[in-house]
Amino acid sequence: MLYVCLPSFDEGETVGVLLWRLRKLFQDYPREYEVLVYDDASTDATREVLAPYAKVLPLTVIGGPRRVGYARAVDALLREASNRTRYPRRDAVLLMQADFTESPEGIPELVKRFEGGADVVVAERTLPADAPERLRKLHDLVRWIPRVWPLKRAVTIPGVADPFGTMRLLRITVVRDLLRVAGDAPTATTPDPWQANLEFLQAAAPHARRIEAVPLPLRFDVRQRASRRDPWPDAWALAKAAWAARRRPAIRPAT
Repeated sequence: MLYVCLPSFDEGETVGVLLWRLRKLFQDYPREYEVLVYDDASTDATREVLAPYAKVLPLTVIGGPRRVGYARAVDALLREASNRTRYPRRDAVLLMQADFTESPEGIPELVKRFEGGADVVVAERTLPADAPERLRKLHDLVRWIPRVWPLKRAVTIPGVADPFGTMRLLRITVVRDLLRVAGDAPTATTPDPWQANLEFLQAAAPHARRIEAVPLPLRFDVRQRASRRDPWPDAWALAKAAWAARRRPAIRPAT
C-alpha cells in the first residue's frame, strides 16, 4: 500500500486537479494506494472540492476546525498512515504538496527506488524557467547554507543534496521508528514548511538503511496563488535553524 499524504491549506484551486491526476496515474500504473489529505482549517473551498473525489478515490480527509500548521499536519498524516498499515515493511508514505508544484508523474520513479531497497527516497527539486522570481532567489540563497562550515553538518544528510523539499517517500517501518522516538511530541517543532521538512528528514534518516534521491522538476503552470515564500527572511530563518541545530548528533545510517 502506498499512502499518498497531502497537507493542505487553502489549496482549493489545485488540490482537485492533483487528485484527478493521481487517479489517472494509478489507473495506468497499477498499485494499491490511499490518499490522505489533512485539511488545515482551510478558509477557501477546499472541503467542497474534496467531497466529490471521496466517491471515486480511496480518499480520507482529516483535520479539525482550528489551524495547526504544516508540521503538525504532516505529523498527523504520518501517524494516520502508520495506524492504517498492516504491512509496515512493504508499505510506504509519500508526502506531497497540494499546490501541484510537485508532479505526480514522478511517483513511479520514487516507488521504483523504494522497491529496489531504499527506505527513504527524496525528490530533489529543480526549478524551471517559469518559476516565480522570489522562489528562484530563495533557492539561490539556500544553496549557500551548506557551504558555510559551521552550518554544513546541521543540514547535511547522506545522499541528499536538497533536504528542504516536501516530496519524499518513506518506508512505514522508518515512520514508526521516528514516531516511537518522538512519543507524544510532534516529530517537527518549527512552523515553517522548509525547516519542518529538514527536521522530518533528519528524524527519519537514522532509521533508514538506505536513502536515495531523484531529481524532480517543479511546475508552476497549474498553481493559482502567489508563492508564500519571501527570499531573504526565509533564507535567514533557515540559516538560524541550521545554526541552532549544529550541536545535534551527526546523522548516521541505520545498522
